[in-house]
Amino acid sequence: MRIAMVSPYSLTRPGGVQGQAMGLARELRTLGVDVRVIGPCDGPPPSPGVVSVGASVNWDSNGSVAPIATGKVVARRTIEALRSIRPDVVHLHEPAVPGPTITALIGFQGPMVGTFHISGEMSRAYLKPALRGAMSRLRMRVAVSEAARDTAVAYYGGEYRVLWNGIEVGKHRSAEPFPSERPAVLFVGRHEPRKGLGVLLDAWRGIGRDATLWVVGEGPQTAELRGRGVAGVEWLGRLSDEDLAARLTGAAVFCAPSTGGESFGIVLLEAMVARVPIVASAIEGYSDVARAGREALLVPPDDPEALRDALRRILDDAPLRTRLVDAGVERAEEFSMSRLAEAYLACYEECLERPSARRRAR
Repeated sequence: MRIAMVSPYSLTRPGGVQGQAMGLARELRTLGVDVRVIGPCDGPPPSPGVVSVGASVNWDSNGSVAPIATGKVVARRTIEALRSIRPDVVHLHEPAVPGPTITALIGFQGPMVGTFHISGEMSRAYLKPALRGAMSRLRMRVAVSEAARDTAVAYYGGEYRVLWNGIEVGKHRSAEPFPSERPAVLFVGRHEPRKGLGVLLDAWRGIGRDATLWVVGEGPQTAELRGRGVAGVEWLGRLSDEDLAARLTGAAVFCAPSTGGESFGIVLLEAMVARVPIVASAIEGYSDVARAGREALLVPPDDPEALRDALRRILDDAPLRTRLVDAGVERAEEFSMSRLAEAYLACYEECLERPSARRRAR
């Protein structure tokens, strides 16, 4: 079987959707599936089997900034790639995002599977009436969580199968931990309001523990947040995958204080695999992955006092950390990329057996 997997986001820049596409492609290849990944690339393609349709530009989307590529040249390259690959099935990640996924949705005539990742409010670019009709070209629709399914149903209607995002278990267990003289709490994410770093800094100001806060990433709020002068914070900027893995495995606690807009907590699964206990916001997307008091301590979003109390509790209680870690390792196995690849392979096979929308309408 030959699959063309299409990402609207730059495959050379970090991100949840493109990370899922690349990881799923790797796992499907171990099952004997020929997978090519089509999408924007800022520089050379990151690995064999990736076809670039051009460089990306930043696009405001869902409270964040997404690296997408649009225009006639991108559309032409996408169609040329599909003609060259001649896939049995095309798998679109975020079918409604402008760029190569919409091009494939409209231009490819064969079987297509669409995976919907976004939850919450959408950009106006997703709301064009024609998109709702175009979704009928998908033979199968998949959502990465209940929250993502609810959002997709509200905007596009239709029926959706829920398949979790996957975690490459082996990839996140091999890193050597970064040494730290004091217990470290790790934050990873773009410095923007919905990721909750400002809430975490407010909580950290009165933490009252001999610990350090590692802040990874950057964004529009970086200068303002650094200017607060909160003590005990190390601003690490962007890190390579290897350095980030070392920081994660070396951390005493992983903190995800997002205020909303998260369709799935893949970062929580990465912490579970790395055997790091978690404090996170009790929001849709996160609570689907980490259950309160079992795999993580979950607190109300945008509540610095509750977040501070949870961080103090987990830093002070070694048996609690051990219990959360053990439960997290077991939970992460349920979301392994290998299981996800098997589930998608079954979707592709089912998709090939289903009649197209045009044939059903006759």
